[in-house]
Amino acid sequence: MTAQTEAAQAPDLLYSEAEEDLRSAVRSLLAGRADAPAVIAGIESDTPYDLRLWESLAAGIGAAGLLVPEKLGGQGATHREAAVVLEELGRSVAPAPYLTSAVVATEILLALGAGDGPVAGLLAELAAGRKVAVLALPFSTPPADGAAAMTGTLERTVTGVAEAEAADVLLVPTADGLYAVETGGNGVAVQALVPLDLTRPLATVTLSGAAGTLLADAGPAAAAVSKGLLAGAGLLASEQLGLAEWCLTETVRHARERHQFNRPVGSFQSLKHRMAQLWLEVVSARAAARNAADALATGSPDAPLAVAVAQAYCSSVAVNAAEECVQLHGGIGMTWEHPAHLYLKRAKADSIAYGTAGRHRETVAGLVELPAP
Repeated sequence: MTAQTEAAQAPDLLYSEAEEDLRSAVRSLLAGRADAPAVIAGIESDTPYDLRLWESLAAGIGAAGLLVPEKLGGQGATHREAAVVLEELGRSVAPAPYLTSAVVATEILLALGAGDGPVAGLLAELAAGRKVAVLALPFSTPPADGAAAMTGTLERTVTGVAEAEAADVLLVPTADGLYAVETGGNGVAVQALVPLDLTRPLATVTLSGAAGTLLADAGPAAAAVSKGLLAGAGLLASEQLGLAEWCLTETVRHARERHQFNRPVGSFQSLKHRMAQLWLEVVSARAAARNAADALATGSPDAPLAVAVAQAYCSSVAVNAAEECVQLHGGIGMTWEHPAHLYLKRAKADSIAYGTAGRHRETVAGLVELPAP
């Protein structure tokens, strides 16, 4: 292999100018609409989702249509740009159905090869932010189980569906194929659960006599569902990265400002070591998350491996960063008013979303060919 070929295949882990501009726009929006007091107030209310925030994010900035081609009403961007949005959503733990709708559901519909018909129509609605769609599978479903989900009938009960309460459309995999079911139709019941992470509600979905539109037969649908779950797992790593970065930044800021024995607590050597170790983990998590996003964006054959590596590593980094944030904030880190608990709960919930770290390590082991002894 020549040096030129190696360079062509090397993943691009850096952020482009356009991606940084997108980050700036999303961060500015979230700072005004989804700061810590607003998020806490939202989860204490009956409507955790700020519909105006979602409208501004999805339609105003155009984030909902990043993965959708321009001819179908989207922005024609890639998973790299969607990853930047998720980094910022992780940084603010904003309650927004972006991962489930603008990434997973959208990726599934795109994988069906929409030219016209109901798939193209639904994609246009999602890209414009006029509708939200979620996959009617448990949030813990790993990418490897996408094909196995194509069983049963439209009459079913599914527990642990993320953001089903915010959805207008459910994508329901069955043995016959993939159906689109309107949540407001007859025979559809969405019962809210009490999740650990209140910023990403879960629900039990019961379909009984519900009418659905067949989007694809079982074979193409199984491949599409697996692809959607793979994209969800890969870009979830970017959300975990944003979460971990906030925890590190906030912990360092607090350690500089908090004084004990007439000196900043961050000057104590033991705390320096812990924050330095956390910084190393976050930097490594950034590399893994960016590699997964780039592999998905370029359609690399190594995308399943890149996603599995990112999830196997980033989930534990996010949990550790959130735990350190709580502990190194001392007493105030344990209070409801301080947002540290939001990040810990999101990190814990994300650690089992789209497959646990253990499942992804098994995937890595199955994909990597070890040299013969």
